[in-house]
Amino acid sequence: MKGLLKNLGLILILIGAIILLVCSFTGNVNNNSILGISLVIMIVGMVGYIAINKRIAD
Repeated sequence: MKGLLKNLGLILILIGAIILLVCSFTGNVNNNSILGISLVIMIVGMVGYIAINKRIAD
C-alpha cells in the first residue's frame, strides 16, 4: 500500500501527460477546458508527490 501511495503523484502526472498526448493526436488542442484539467491534474500530482514523499519515510 505504501508503494502505491508513494507513486500516486507520479501516476497523476502520467495521467495528465496522457490526456495532453491524446488531445494532440486528435487535434483537439483548442479546447481549453481539457487542457486546463490536464494542467490541474499534473500540478496536483507534483504537489502530492512532494508532500507524500516528505511524510512517508522508508
